[in-house]
This record gives sequence, C-alpha cells and structure tokens, in this order.
Amino acid sequence: MALSIKAENISKVYRLGEIGTGTITRDIERWYAKIRGVEDPFLKIGDAENSARRGKNEVIWSLKDINFEINQGETVGLIGGNGAGKSTLLKILSRVTRPSKGEIKIKGRIASLLEVGTGFHPELTGRENIFLNGAILGMRKREIAKKFDEIVAFAEVERYVDTPVKRYSSGMYVRLAFAVAAHLDCEILIVDEVLAVGDVAFQKKCLNKMGDVSKSEGRTILFVSHNMQAVQNLCTRAILLQNGCIVDEGRTGSVINTYLNAQRDSVFLKSWDTPEEAPGNEHIRLKKIELIPHLTRSDDVIDIRTPLRVSFELWNFDEAVNLMAGLHLFTVSDECIFDVPTEPEIYSRGIIKGTCEIPGNFLNDGSYYISLNFTKDTSKMQYYFEHILSFEVEDYREVAWYGKWIGYVRPQFNFSMVMKSKELETS
Repeated sequence: MALSIKAENISKVYRLGEIGTGTITRDIERWYAKIRGVEDPFLKIGDAENSARRGKNEVIWSLKDINFEINQGETVGLIGGNGAGKSTLLKILSRVTRPSKGEIKIKGRIASLLEVGTGFHPELTGRENIFLNGAILGMRKREIAKKFDEIVAFAEVERYVDTPVKRYSSGMYVRLAFAVAAHLDCEILIVDEVLAVGDVAFQKKCLNKMGDVSKSEGRTILFVSHNMQAVQNLCTRAILLQNGCIVDEGRTGSVINTYLNAQRDSVFLKSWDTPEEAPGNEHIRLKKIELIPHLTRSDDVIDIRTPLRVSFELWNFDEAVNLMAGLHLFTVSDECIFDVPTEPEIYSRGIIKGTCEIPGNFLNDGSYYISLNFTKDTSKMQYYFEHILSFEVEDYREVAWYGKWIGYVRPQFNFSMVMKSKELETS
C-alpha cells in the first residue's frame, strides 16, 4: 500500500522565555540588568516566580526523534495528555512550522483544522472564505463552485454565508471550516481537538463524514481527540505520545488501554482489617472485594473466555436495615457495561457477603472497573464505592468470533447476602 505520510527522526525544540523585547534599547537594558544580577525590568506579572521555578535549562524538546508511517486511506488517532506534543506534530505536518531536526515526507494535499478559524480571513464572508480555502489547497474556481452547495448545506450556514465570518460564533466557524476541509479534494485531512467546540449532533455528523471519506474516497485522516470513544469508533490505528516521544503504536483499542491505564494498575483484591481504615461511612464500610477468575492454571491470564466471580464483604452498622445492593461494570472510558441490582432485604447489624458471576465470552478485550452501590429503603443512597476494583481482559483471537453471538447473554448475577452470626462491637 502507498505511503501517505512518513516521519523520520522528527524533533522540535523551543527556547523558554522571551527572545527579544521588540526594540534594541530594551534588549540592551535587559542585558545590562542580567549582568548586574538584578531582576529583568520587562518581566510580565507573575513571570518572576515562574522563572525561579524554571531552573537553568532554557530549552524544551516538544518532540524528540519521532518516527512513524501512515498508509494512504488509513484513519489514525493521535492521543496523549496535554503537553505531549500532539499539536506541535500536527503543525509540522501541516507545514505551519518547521522541525528542528528530521524530515517529513508527504504525498498529497493537506487540509488542516488545527484551531478555530484556521485559514479564514475574518473580514471576508463565508462564501469568499470557501473559495479562498479552496485556492490555498490548489483547487480551481470551477472545482470549488461544484462543491459549494454541499459545503454550505453540511455546515448549516445557508442564512449567513454572505456575512463576514468575524460575526460567526466559534461553533459556526468550526462547522464551515470542517465542511470546507471535508468536501474539497485533498488527500490528507488533519483534525485537531477543534471539533469539541461544536455541539454533540455536529460532532457525530463530522465523525460520520470522516468515516465516509476515509472508506469511500481513500483519504488519509489524522485525528486528535481526548474523546477516547470517538477515537475508538473512527480510527483503525493509534499513536500514543508522551513527553514528545512515541510510547505506543498499533491497534486502536490496545493503544487507548495503554494510555488510560498509565496511572492505574489492575488489582484483583482489596481488603481492610478494621472499619476505621476501610472506605465507607457510619452506615456501611467495605471489608473486602475480590475478583476471582476461573482459570485452568493459576499462571493463566484473564482472556475473553474466562468466567469471573466478584466477591465482597462489608460491615453493616445499622439494625434491621432494608438494604439493596448493585454492581456496576465500566470500561476505561466510563461506559457502563451492566448494572445489576439485588432485591431489597432486611439485614441486621453484622457482616454481609455478596457475589456476582460473569460468564465467559461476555466481555471484549480491554480494561474494566467495578463499582458497588448500596441503597436503603430502595431510594436512599447509603454509599457508592466508585471504581473500587480494576482488571484487564486480553484478546484470544482463535475464539474471538464466538463472543460475537454469545456476548449478548445477560450476566448471570448470583447475588447472595449472608450475615455472620457474630455481631459487631459498638465502637
């Protein structure tokens, strides 16, 4: 398959602070203050504290030795935390800035949406900016006119197309800019987090459009977003940036899991010896929660075939409480897989136990979190133990097809509450 983008050892370095004040006189004053060891006379408010924290290092590497290849027609997600270098990389790809080191090879014309109003002149109307953007992309006036009605209809700005864009809202800016980039004939489309400015309906419309142009027209799309669900749905591959370096690259789901689990490790057992140190409140406290996978061998990993049992114990401090419990299973992107409650029942003061059975071939590969909630008298929340336990399920490719049809089975929830005979001592 033909290459669309190739990055070889791309690095970008920036100097911290101001390079110059704008005039020779002020630059000389700043230099003279520096050699005397006094404060910069042209520091902005708050800069003195920041410069003290900065240390002696005057340069920062926004990108360091970045290498990757993107094939024609691929839709690739670029993810990472704030300051990871995503926007800098996109600006280099879009030729907005040059790399300090390395080389970018690009085949085809690029349309970029890096920030609100990219490539628009505020004094020109929407109509004039459509033709201006098309000309910048190297298109003839006849080609732009042919797509004009589609662009305006997609952006939903028919009424305002002859109004200067400086009077547009940020959402209208983005709708028109994306419509131009998506409909004009460019081989590569680069979209930064700018789509987050639009409303939910328009974001969905844009994602559907990007999926269509990638599949039907064979365009290459590089998509940056903090919405992991959007990246998962749209992209076939993902690249994870951290501190200006690529730390993971490959299948979208796997890279997203690496990103979201960077600060979270899987834990199969949590327990507390005394109520004082356990999570909860004056009504209930969690004594233990454990994930028990039904493995053939103790050293096996949890894969999509593995049946799971969630077992927990809690201290109940209330007498004759009408208690109902519920177990919630979430993905790392906070999508609820299921929420299964128990029937309300009267429990005395003591230790309560419960279990939940999750059948094999029910979950896809990925990371999951378990939450527990306990409700009194069917409506009053006693306590919510959020993301109290986490675990990962790995893919097993030979039987992955099996889960497609058996995965619709409702989880078998065997939630039995058993009170120990020994009552708790009054504290």
